[in-house]
Amino acid sequence: QVQLMESGGGLVQAGGSLRLSCAASGHLFRLYEMGWYRQAPGKQRELVAAISSGGNTDYADSVKGRFTISRDNAEKKVYLQMNSLKPEDTAVYYCNAQLQFWGQGTQVTVSS
Repeated sequence: QVQLMESGGGLVQAGGSLRLSCAASGHLFRLYEMGWYRQAPGKQRELVAAISSGGNTDYADSVKGRFTISRDNAEKKVYLQMNSLKPEDTAVYYCNAQLQFWGQGTQVTVSS
């Protein structure tokens, strides 16, 4: 069982930045594929960014060039740096491990 805890969400004006963090349990973190997903009201949950155990990254087209996913295996954390935020980025952001385990989510609200 992997436990995930997100932090760093909040309210920010359009054009601003936020950095989300996800702390993971388990001694095999370095082997996990990690991802950030988001779900806006009335919409399906969607992949925002993913990072493999080897550090390869993938991004949704809507966030390319604005968001950066990274990981710190020693700290067992994964991060999502979000720049140039837009109102359409407003959603609950979830951390995911191995396409199987989920955090409780953190709210990101971008005001226009």
